[in-house]
Amino acid sequence: MSHRCHIGLGSNQAEPRAQLRQACESLAALAGTRLLRCSRLYRSAPMGPQDQPDYVNAVALIDTTLTPLALLDALQAIEQQQGRQRKAERWGPRTLDLDILLYANQQIDSDRLRVPHYHMHARPFVLYPLAELDPDLILPDGTPLQHLLQNCPAQGIEAIADMPAQG
Repeated sequence: MSHRCHIGLGSNQAEPRAQLRQACESLAALAGTRLLRCSRLYRSAPMGPQDQPDYVNAVALIDTTLTPLALLDALQAIEQQQGRQRKAERWGPRTLDLDILLYANQQIDSDRLRVPHYHMHARPFVLYPLAELDPDLILPDGTPLQHLLQNCPAQGIEAIADMPAQG
């Protein structure tokens, strides 16, 4: 059975635009997974320490037969392949960050995974690319994405490039 999932992508190291493009190609190559589309690329100021480069973010929409934890493992493997090193600093610079924002209409709260993604409701760099892909989305708790957008101004983010067509 296939599940529709939204994946958040972010990078501010080692050519961020190229990192996100490569990540979308890697998502498309995952077993049991089909990349449906990716949002445009957005630039935003970093969360946490401000002495780091701006982030480039996007959201990918996939259909996958992977379980939530198998998808998480696959995303972490892609991060490692692209040079991600996990450090104690929570919001520090990184080559690639891949997050499961939504996994079908499921709500998951385990030691390893929380879906919908923690604090996505307050992050314009997540909500605006998500709305680009799925403007009529209703979150698992029944909240319309449009309601979240009304409470999360786009200030500080800007669309900077289209993601190349997938095929």
